[in-house]
Amino acid sequence: MDGTIYKVLSKAALAEAKAKGRFEGSDADRRDGFIHLSAADQLEGTLVTHFAGRSDLVLLAFEAAGLGERLQWEPSRGGAVFPHLYGPLDLATLQWEEPLVLGGDGRHRLPARVAP
Repeated sequence: MDGTIYKVLSKAALAEAKAKGRFEGSDADRRDGFIHLSAADQLEGTLVTHFAGRSDLVLLAFEAAGLGERLQWEPSRGGAVFPHLYGPLDLATLQWEEPLVLGGDGRHRLPARVAP
C-alpha cells in the first residue's frame, strides 16, 4: 500500500533516534520483531490503546513507498491490517514530525495534515 504511515514516539525516544539517525524500535517493537506503524485511519485507536494520557509524544510521518520491501502490511491480533517495518526506521526518510497535543478531554489532537 502506498501513502503516508506514522510512528508515535516519546520526545526522548525521538531525540535518541536522531542521535543515531534511525529508530531501532521500542521495547514492544523489539519483542514483536518489527516496528509497529499506523495508517492515518488507525492513529486514533493506536493513541487510545497504547499512549492514553501521555503528553510527551511526537508524531512522525513517512512515505510508505520510501521504506521499501521491509515494510509489510499484516493482520494484528484483532485482524486489522497494520504496517510493520522489519528493520530500523531510517530518519532520512522522515517527511515531517509534529508534537501530539492532549486536549482538555485527555485525547490527543492529530495534526491537520493527517488525512485518513
